[in-house]
Amino acid sequence: MKKMWGEKRYKSLNYFLREKFGEKVFKISLDGGFTCPNRDGKVSIGGCTFCSSKGSGDFAGNSSISITDQFYNIKNMMRKKWNGEKYIAYFQAYTNTYGTVEELRKKYNEAIKEEGVVALAIATRPDCLEEDILDLLKEFSEKIYLWVELGFQTSRDDIGRNFNRGYDRDVFDKAIEGLRKRNIEVVVHTIFGLPEENPEDMLNTVKYVISKDIQGIKLHLLHLMEETAMVKDYEEGKLKFLEKDEYVKLICEAICLLPKDVVIHRLTGDAPRDKLIGPMWSLKKWEVLNAIDKYLEDNDLYQGKYID
Repeated sequence: MKKMWGEKRYKSLNYFLREKFGEKVFKISLDGGFTCPNRDGKVSIGGCTFCSSKGSGDFAGNSSISITDQFYNIKNMMRKKWNGEKYIAYFQAYTNTYGTVEELRKKYNEAIKEEGVVALAIATRPDCLEEDILDLLKEFSEKIYLWVELGFQTSRDDIGRNFNRGYDRDVFDKAIEGLRKRNIEVVVHTIFGLPEENPEDMLNTVKYVISKDIQGIKLHLLHLMEETAMVKDYEEGKLKFLEKDEYVKLICEAICLLPKDVVIHRLTGDAPRDKLIGPMWSLKKWEVLNAIDKYLEDNDLYQGKYID
């Protein structure tokens, strides 16, 4: 099968951005200083049991300094490895629509005014998208290319309750409806390897997500980190790490389920080496990505194969 997306058998974010902007675009991960309703008591306390103390923003900027200074520091650090002139301002840590409209507008504006910023990405929860926030996002989508990332992780509500997600599928469905009504692009986060989930559950989550009007997906591997509540599940034998070969096969199956117009933003994930309990093979990220490419090639698999 001829590769349809450059050197890949799937539509990667890198390919999509190069096509859209004419060159490689670099992501600047920012910490807007927000918290989460699943941490401060509005929904629950403690957050999702897999979530680190940094709100899944372990590689984001330092919230003790301004958005401008975070952007400048990260950009200069990245330039030691890569030369680039175009950037995505990515609000990554915690819940980045959990604030007043005035506060959010100020921080988003501070990010997109930076030289070279061509896109704005906002990670949030489906239960933090009230009408006024949705209207604000629409306002920004008319200024700059924008997408909103929704943490969903699993289509099984009982599993979601087990890891303290704090909302059920109907909330997720409503969030997508509100975003798409305003023509805002949606990227959904899923996690493979959650406690008590089996491979069929993981692929069913992908099927559920693509039954909605989404434009992108992140396929994450579960990372168990020190000082997270999920360590208890591991100690009680409820969590068994996926093996590398098992994960690669599952990811390739998921890729085959995805429509060809859906952008794949991620096929694995990162975790700080000093905090990671497992699976340790995930630290070799490029080996995992290369193994995915090889499995697709060896088995003549590609994005959309199962729905062609």
